Formats: sequence, C-alpha cells, structure tokens
Amino acid sequence: MARRNREDDRDRDNEFVDKLVHINRVATVVKGGRRFGFAALVVVGDEKGRVGFGHGKAREVPEAIRKATDEAKKTMIRVPLREGRTLHHDGYGRHGAGKVVLRAAPPGTGVIAGGPMRAVLETLGVQDVVGKSLGSSNPYNMVRATFDALKRQRSPRHIAAKRGLKVGSLVERRQDGVSSPDAIEA
Repeated sequence: MARRNREDDRDRDNEFVDKLVHINRVATVVKGGRRFGFAALVVVGDEKGRVGFGHGKAREVPEAIRKATDEAKKTMIRVPLREGRTLHHDGYGRHGAGKVVLRAAPPGTGVIAGGPMRAVLETLGVQDVVGKSLGSSNPYNMVRATFDALKRQRSPRHIAAKRGLKVGSLVERRQDGVSSPDAIEA
C-alpha cells in the first residue's frame, strides 16, 4: 500500500514544471565571522492552467529550493485560459510597489514578458500573452502582483453563470465589439 502511494507521488511530481526565479544570499554576523543563509523563490506549474509560487529559506541552496518547491505545490491556483493558449481578458495586478499589466494576445505572439513574470506565465502554460511590469522590479513583488492579476481572470462561462446568460451571447459580443448600438442594449 505504501509503495503505491510513493509511486503516485512520483507521478504527480513529474507532471509539474518548476522554475527557480531568484536566490538571495543573506549573512548574519557572529563571533567567528559571517554565517550565510539562502532564500529561494520558485514557481511551479503544470502548463495546463495551474500555477503556484513558494519561498524557502535554509543554510544550503538545494534545501532552500526544495522547501520553496514544496510550498509552491501547496499553494497552486487554477487560471482559466482561452483555447489553452492565452488569457480571456486583459488584467492588472499589484502587490506593494510592484504593478503588472497582462494582455491577451493573438496566436503566434509568444510570451512577451520579462524575468519573474515570464517564469510564472510559462509554467502556467500560456503561449500568447503580453506582460508589462510597472513600478518595483523586486522579484517577490513582481511574482505576487502577477498572481494577483491571474486571480482576477474570469472565464465567459463563469460570467455567464453569474449573470444568468448563455455563454454564446457573451462570446458573440466579444467578437462583434461593443461599438455597435445593438451590443450595448443587449
């Protein structure tokens, strides 16, 4: 029985992609000199719409990365994707002084985003998106701001259920645009 659980855990671990975003070396001064520690920021995702991030601290780098990866797997969120390749709508997120703007993009655009935001979007499984970081370039704030923007994503199915409409009417409006007077009245 225990053997089967370990195999299930291994299979579950293999489905996730993890990216090391940042390692910070910190030192504490003690009587004999300096004692170093490491903090790691890791992003984990399944490239199918689930992503999480974690922060781990330890005296050795591999241990800090392991702790961060474990935390990231525990704190995963699900993000609805359009056609499995881009976001449903543009989004804005912030955390502290870190602000990010995420925009849905047409096929073939690729992931246009820098640093920590790129790591989050690639592990999420987004293939076409444009992201811009405004404000702080601190990796921790950028990752948290990106997660704030992703948590605000809503699928047409979710909005239709909330409004009591059919999904087709919402998607139809998106393609027509809101500039026509009929779309505004409907």
